[in-house]
Amino acid sequence: MSNVFESTHPLVAHKLTKLRDQSTKPKKFRELTREIAGLLTYEATQDLGTSPKEVSSPMGQTAGVELTDKIGLVPILRAGLGMAEGVWELMPNAEVWHIGLYRDEETLQPVEYYNKLPVSPTVKVCLVLDPMLATGGSAVATVDVLKRWGVSRIKFVGMLGAPEGIALMQEKHPEVPIHLAKIDEKLNEIGYIVPGLGDAGDRLFGTG
Repeated sequence: MSNVFESTHPLVAHKLTKLRDQSTKPKKFRELTREIAGLLTYEATQDLGTSPKEVSSPMGQTAGVELTDKIGLVPILRAGLGMAEGVWELMPNAEVWHIGLYRDEETLQPVEYYNKLPVSPTVKVCLVLDPMLATGGSAVATVDVLKRWGVSRIKFVGMLGAPEGIALMQEKHPEVPIHLAKIDEKLNEIGYIVPGLGDAGDRLFGTG
């Protein structure tokens, strides 16, 4: 799994433990989701392009850099919204494009219901944001959409991944890096990650 990156950062592990806890209330769950998303994005964006830039500090001239890659954030509705704000705080100039998918609970297949991407791509790198890489269907479908749009580089950033979802992503989009806080054990019979954290969308928005 050379393109799968499981975080080893103690802060990520600490916050993920609190996130899993069923006693964690929606407000705290949202805060933790934003924080973990920011930490994972820090790890996922180490290869972004830069160009030299000279600036004047209060003590004199110095050489620095500025980002050259235009970034697009693509939260998969609805749970991906919980991650978007944490990433946006790191990259406030990033564009945010929403793709709405829901999972048919009988077939476990993704159904697209919202897509407002413009005709031509306006960014160079897209970060697909979804807390759970479970069956992998929604992530694969989103990357399909972005490839048709013409984006040259795509990364997936999520909190938990199941081996089944990771395998499907690697089969369908082997060039897309997958950045996760943790790889969990398996999916259960209804397609939820075990041990997981339950339904991320319900816990984010208090609808469970």
